[in-house]
Amino acid sequence: MSDTSKPERFRTLLILGAPGSGKGTQGKVLGSIPRFHHLACGDVFRSLDTRTTLGQKFVQYSSRGELVPDDVTVELWRENIQHRVDSHMFKPEIDFLVLDGIPRNVEQAKLMEKDIEVLKVFHLSCPDRTELARRLRKRALKDNRFDDANEAVIQQRFATYEAETKPILDYYAGDRVVPIDASQAPAKVLYDILAGVMTLEAWKELEKMKI
Repeated sequence: MSDTSKPERFRTLLILGAPGSGKGTQGKVLGSIPRFHHLACGDVFRSLDTRTTLGQKFVQYSSRGELVPDDVTVELWRENIQHRVDSHMFKPEIDFLVLDGIPRNVEQAKLMEKDIEVLKVFHLSCPDRTELARRLRKRALKDNRFDDANEAVIQQRFATYEAETKPILDYYAGDRVVPIDASQAPAKVLYDILAGVMTLEAWKELEKMKI
């Protein structure tokens, strides 16, 4: 059997894109394929145990409507991913970690450097903000989140993405960043992501393993 020892850092794929670009959809689909484990930032907060010290710290900020600080967010993420490793949901020796929504900004990316080895950043690019806004309104109405269909709310989400999250592309600049046309059909977007994954040496090594 080939060596399947746990890597020092989690082999990680980031899915990055503006609101409405489909990163959550792609993350979930990838996560359903063997050897990929998907974790979205929302999953971290939803599974939070508010009885713990860290959980109480989260409540302090969220109850005031404040953004959770980057260091607390990353600590919550570490606690969540460790639980997934301990329970064998995520097997870092044979799985790729797929993240969306975290890191949310460059500061979080820096804090997570010791935990993750970012192999590829799939940038779901759609310059047509009108199309992204249409998708967001459609999703908000489908989920009965009528406030999220408000034009001012949508534009604010775009502005936050441009100011805080998009600079992550520069942080990981180089051939790790793979631009993908997010206006394509979701199946074609997935095809392009998988094609990028299969160029990785880490993927080729994994294919050789007798798992």
